Amino acid sequence: DPIGIVAGLFDMAEYTILAMTQEKLMHRALEKAAEFLLPKVEAIAQALPGRMWRICGPEYASPPYLPPRLFAEYVTKYVTPMVQAIQKHGGIARVHSHGRLKDILDEIASTGCDALDPIEPPPQGDVELSYVRERYGKQLVLFGNLEVSDIENLPADAFEEKVRRALREGTAGTGRGFVLLPSACPYGRKVTERTLRNYETMVRLTEHGGGN
Repeated sequence: DPIGIVAGLFDMAEYTILAMTQEKLMHRALEKAAEFLLPKVEAIAQALPGRMWRICGPEYASPPYLPPRLFAEYVTKYVTPMVQAIQKHGGIARVHSHGRLKDILDEIASTGCDALDPIEPPPQGDVELSYVRERYGKQLVLFGNLEVSDIENLPADAFEEKVRRALREGTAGTGRGFVLLPSACPYGRKVTERTLRNYETMVRLTEHGGGN
């Protein structure tokens, strides 16, 4: 999205200072990015209808980097037309945003997007999956809720409980759907035996309704 493009032009310290203190200048930069990005999204969505899209970048405007009011200014305003262009041609628009979500969930939902990932549990995130499912699950397909650091480091029994909890909370009540998903790919160059076993646990419990 535009904020992902613009933020990437700076180091993080410069970006956050600029975004907090130079709102008019930031909007000029975002509008410049949107000028070439939105037509590209519209053209691809038309040429390849019905695809799933993942919109990356919103996390640059999420807490603690920026306050929620600036998420509305820098993300909602520019992502909403992207979502509309994707959906116009039968596509599914999924927003990607790591870290804290609780104070920006209303803004994410207001874009009209269809899905959200990776919904990291505390302490990396600041909201439980059950909270998101209860309040936004009828609009959004929810993806994620497993930290890759847990996949790589937790012993089998502790990790299994995390998977069971995610499956239980992600499918509670009514909603559009839940996809169990790691927050990232493996960090290391080698996949350890523990990591492999934990990935297998994810598959086993998902296939056999392991949320109970």
